[in-house]
Amino acid sequence: MGTDYTELRKNTGFSISKTKLKTAPASGQDLRTLSTPARPMLDASEVVVPEGYKVEVVMAGLSFPTDIAFADDGTVFVSEGGSSWPTRPYMPARVIVHHRSGETEAIVMNVQAGPRGIAWRDGELYMALKGGYHMQIAKYNLANGELKILIDQLPSGGWHEPGGPIFGPDGMMYFGNGSVSQQGVTLPAGFTVDLAKHPNAHDVPGQDVTLTGNNVRSRDPRLPYPYMIETGAFKPFGTPAKKGEVVKGELFCNSAVWRSRPDGTDVELLAWGIRNPFGMAMNDAGELYVADNDFEEKGERAVANDPDRIWHIQNASLPFGSVNTPAWYGFPDICGDGLPVNHESHLPSRGKAAELLLENPPEWAGPAVFLEQPHSCMCKMDFSRSDAFGHEGELFVAEWGTLAPLNSPRPEDLDHGFRVIRVNVEKGTAEPFMHNRKMGPASTYGTGGIERPVSCKFSPDGRSLYVLDFGVAKVTPGNMLAFAHTGVLWKVTRKEDNNG
Repeated sequence: MGTDYTELRKNTGFSISKTKLKTAPASGQDLRTLSTPARPMLDASEVVVPEGYKVEVVMAGLSFPTDIAFADDGTVFVSEGGSSWPTRPYMPARVIVHHRSGETEAIVMNVQAGPRGIAWRDGELYMALKGGYHMQIAKYNLANGELKILIDQLPSGGWHEPGGPIFGPDGMMYFGNGSVSQQGVTLPAGFTVDLAKHPNAHDVPGQDVTLTGNNVRSRDPRLPYPYMIETGAFKPFGTPAKKGEVVKGELFCNSAVWRSRPDGTDVELLAWGIRNPFGMAMNDAGELYVADNDFEEKGERAVANDPDRIWHIQNASLPFGSVNTPAWYGFPDICGDGLPVNHESHLPSRGKAAELLLENPPEWAGPAVFLEQPHSCMCKMDFSRSDAFGHEGELFVAEWGTLAPLNSPRPEDLDHGFRVIRVNVEKGTAEPFMHNRKMGPASTYGTGGIERPVSCKFSPDGRSLYVLDFGVAKVTPGNMLAFAHTGVLWKVTRKEDNNG
């Protein structure tokens, strides 16, 4: 018998409420003697920013934070993603609300995996939630406590994250959804994340695609003895593909970016083939840019030297409702540089080399507007809109940092990321803006600087850049372990304007 996916797709919402949150002020000395052994100190003087800027700590003790948002009055929202990976301890999913008065609340929710992106609009908090067979876009009214599930049909249950939501000058809501698979085919590595809970999860294309029949052979982690099994693209684990087989494209796919009305109606698919569109930002002209992370050099479909990238989603500049054909940005067969995954420059030194999965794929929508070092892990980002802060029109990007040696055997990848960069999207160039004196996470050197920037957003007045630091995550060749209560919210201002 086949699986009844209708039942899997039902979602009746979740409970959500606000509660007071106890906080305490911390002096500089307090920050140098924290009670968290994984991150025992914070010291803003260890963080390098350009001359004329100042760094300070706004919040400490956060657990797995994912994004920042602001109300017009300066209220700060910080989402904590909760637990969805067994490599992390259990922590609740919530959004911390810090009012300008100093009062702090927590919006708590009983979801499987918490908010990955948040946005404030007209008194309501919009959230992108990972978890279950489908990601969700939800709206929470801060005044009356009403919760509405706006979108709940985007296939998830696997590796990558939701992107957005953000709102454009056109008033529309933009959001994304990463791939279920890590490398284009659901493989055993995914069972350490979500696939053990969601064994029927798989990628869904945004257009009709014809498969090459190149399946990936791997062990079956569901069995207690070594048994090999084949899996094809856009299939649940253990289901092979046939050469010439056509998989129908769907509006509700993944590795994709959409827009809709603010209430979630009239959903329009703009682009697909974006492996992990976690970071999304729109400039004042209504041009949409999306960060995307590279393939990994490990496992049964390994790809080497794939650069992180930022895509310009040109379909977003077309009138709402006019996009008939989504643009394709390459996943699962093309790297960020436009070369196929089986090109000699992408052959791995570890793992099994990748084969192409698509016959006669759609036209590639590249090139990228910016290519970054592999495994930098570009995350949330925002445009500077104020000359008071500087670099107006440039894109500031948080880089979480490498997972090498887990996802790359190359020594040169070990210090990639762990910083905030500013990107000139017109020229395709970038400069570092915020990093430690020694590249890499502060815990590596026993200092009090930044660990892993996951989001950066400008305050409503544009004078301050807030940088959200995920906290400590230790990586070995075999696993990754993140530590609760080690996340930090930093603020960067110009020295002559430190009250923004």
